[in-house]
Amino acid sequence: MRLRQCAPILLLAALACNGVAGTVAAPAVTPAATSAPRSTEAPTPTATPPAPPPTPPPPTATPVPGKWALWVGSTHLRGANIYQRRVYPELDGGALGSGPAGPPYTQADFNRLAAMGANYVNISHPGLFGETPPYSPDEKIQNNLDHLLDEIAKADMFAVISFRTGPGRSEFTFLRSEVGKWFGEKYLDDSVWTDQNAQEAWAAMWRYTAERYRDNPIVVGYDLMVEPNANDVWLNVYEPSEFYPAQAGTLYDWNALHPRITAAIREVDPDTPILIGAMSYSDISWLPYVTPTGDTRTVYAVHQYAPFQYTHQEPPLRLSYPGQVDLDGDGEPEQFDRGWLEDHLSAVDAFTATYHVPVAANEFGVERWEPGAAGFMRDTMDSFERRGMNYALWLWAGSWRGLARDDAFDFLHGPNPGRHSAVSSSDLIDAIVEHWGRNALRPSNFKQR
Repeated sequence: MRLRQCAPILLLAALACNGVAGTVAAPAVTPAATSAPRSTEAPTPTATPPAPPPTPPPPTATPVPGKWALWVGSTHLRGANIYQRRVYPELDGGALGSGPAGPPYTQADFNRLAAMGANYVNISHPGLFGETPPYSPDEKIQNNLDHLLDEIAKADMFAVISFRTGPGRSEFTFLRSEVGKWFGEKYLDDSVWTDQNAQEAWAAMWRYTAERYRDNPIVVGYDLMVEPNANDVWLNVYEPSEFYPAQAGTLYDWNALHPRITAAIREVDPDTPILIGAMSYSDISWLPYVTPTGDTRTVYAVHQYAPFQYTHQEPPLRLSYPGQVDLDGDGEPEQFDRGWLEDHLSAVDAFTATYHVPVAANEFGVERWEPGAAGFMRDTMDSFERRGMNYALWLWAGSWRGLARDDAFDFLHGPNPGRHSAVSSSDLIDAIVEHWGRNALRPSNFKQR
């Protein structure tokens, strides 16, 4: 996600297709009604529909051949993101630990995540190549990723490798508003959107990565770039209809880059699923403008933090779910409830109906203290389930205390903004654990073909 805090110790808060082999254990889920693609304007609110019948738990897991089967038919992967970035000792001190990337995670962190029911970790991680020329593999970052994968495997969970940074892109792309406050311009790099060599190196990085991890049984996806954002960092364009067709085919155009990365991966790994998010930080409203590659094992991804004024609301807490929120920027409140969520996700319905491809939500969430957060997350996850979408919430923070107060998305800390340690229970914890409890598949009972 986009990070928005002003100090290094506050980084985290800111922060079914043809050709599928085998069958899946869970029954198919009927998608919601589709609608035409939408602009970035908030949708017109709709009346709250009757509560849908509860989603039945999946049956006892049976062996499922092929990683692709995890992404189609119904929801099979429910879990959380972990977040790491490169450590800059001169900026971070010890806040992110002493390793090449931080904050650190322990085996106990992953064991606890699995014990709560999650079966999927979206690893939001630095890319394996350096950010500046000569764009070569970084052995320390590579070893860090290897270590994370080993720990996740021991906890019996699947993983998706998601690269936040790489050739021509630094972590500070997510912190541009803070340049000059606690870091200088020398740390800021978005040249991947203006430099052909950096784009070629990004594709080479993924070819290298795929060749390294293609046989790892828990790696079930490659997310090519976390939150592509050329429209923001270079052009200040936020309406997809203004970006396209004017920038189509340019270096700014993610639709021109992601097919080249896909082709590089498929040179060495024909099987591992690929995830491609939309431009503008993978915002749902930009999903209709993604051009599918034609690759038969690609999932298209969205990040769902809308409406931002609710999900990222700081005290005093005036907005609640369900409730009245100005959703279209006209100064007048509209009804914000399950009906609005369903309408917001109609872009997913239209995309899947048009292209017959799966869509996943590999980031979504709400700050833990928001009034009605449990209901918002429950309704959001139910909406994903009705569409057969896999999902990973933001964020599984782990036990590292260097960022203990930077915990807006650490749902284990309960609804009190002033508390910075775990609570024994909360409505939000209950909603998340109930949905994670629907998981049936894990690497230990998943049969590779």
